[in-house]
Amino acid sequence: MAKQKTGEPLTGEALLQKVKTLATLSKTQKAKACGYYTVTKGGGERVNLLQFMQALIEAEGIALDKPVAERGRDGRRARYRIAVQANGNLLIGAAYTEHMALQPGDTFELVLGRKHIQLKQLDSGE
Repeated sequence: MAKQKTGEPLTGEALLQKVKTLATLSKTQKAKACGYYTVTKGGGERVNLLQFMQALIEAEGIALDKPVAERGRDGRRARYRIAVQANGNLLIGAAYTEHMALQPGDTFELVLGRKHIQLKQLDSGE
């Protein structure tokens, strides 16, 4: 049974305001009142609670899924740990340089501690 789409459901601040005015209704009734339902060919109504809840979460400003562009090449996150490579080099990956907004030509001073190495970014004037 194919569904026919109804008008556009509420989103953002309009959705939050409408939900506040419907405080005494059930979730299903709130979703329907906010436009989160479809009418089937047979004339029945099907409420889409999942879309309604997702729209509420987004309206509250909670990002459950980050866009792919923000995750990096394959979704890996910086762990703030690096290992010495076989040739003795330390490689600082793109995830770190992007997080720090580094540009080609930026210079650093290496500060050697007893159990750590710290990078201190030098001003461009030094």
